[in-house]
Amino acid sequence: MTTTEHPQEVATAAASGASATERFHADKSPFEAVKDTPPERVSMLINDVLAGVHETIRKHKVTYDEYNALKAWLINVGEDGEWPLFLDVWVEHVVEDVATEHRQGNKGSIEGPYYVPDAPELGAKGTVPMRDDEPGDPLVWTGQVRSCDGSALAGATVELWHADDDGYYSQFAPGIPEWNLRGTFTVDDDGRFEITTIRPAPYMIPTDGSCGKMISAAGWHPWRPAHLHLKVSAPGHEQLTAQLYFPGDPHNDDDVASAVKPELVLDPKDDGQGGFTISYDFVLDPAK
Repeated sequence: MTTTEHPQEVATAAASGASATERFHADKSPFEAVKDTPPERVSMLINDVLAGVHETIRKHKVTYDEYNALKAWLINVGEDGEWPLFLDVWVEHVVEDVATEHRQGNKGSIEGPYYVPDAPELGAKGTVPMRDDEPGDPLVWTGQVRSCDGSALAGATVELWHADDDGYYSQFAPGIPEWNLRGTFTVDDDGRFEITTIRPAPYMIPTDGSCGKMISAAGWHPWRPAHLHLKVSAPGHEQLTAQLYFPGDPHNDDDVASAVKPELVLDPKDDGQGGFTISYDFVLDPAK
């Protein structure tokens, strides 16, 4: 572990957006996944989106000044590298709802723009990498991974990542060690795991770029409630992507990303030593 200066003064939306865009291109092959989509479906989706835009223009009598402001904003979103941020904050939660509506196991949530694969392997019980002076209350999380029939899923993996106490993610803000607050845990034969980390704080999504300008113009707020990101995988089962939240957060009810679900709110217990413990299990659906 290393001691590193916290980057409040140097992290920018542009830098974060560029990192998110670069990471998306490196980790995703979206066109390969849909290469066999029939042209009729592509045409239907495009036409329905355009029809929605056209209806908005007609309904609200959009002016040329407003149209040109939109055009300039769309160009700036691309220049800022903020398309991953925009789509993940304001669109992904609906895609996630549709994609997982059939599941009988745990509820999921959005991935967001800050996932990085291949985080360090830490076994069934371990502490995520963090700085010697990492701010935040200690948090110990125990749980089990099971299938829908109740059987333990030995060898399942739990990938965890979250922001630090300043609201920044490693690999997306300067001055933070590469794998800070990121780890992969492989459960034991009974499907159990124990993770030690810190309790994250609520944070604002970047506001100095194009998304921030939209938020300001609309009179919205940019806050996300404190949350833990995770991906849970097991052979023969659907991968679960989710975020876990903390009770009492002022933005659980008005999360800018609309990603909070009651089933994802934790029940932390005071450990009497300045930290917290949580217990939360996962039930995965068999793959179809």
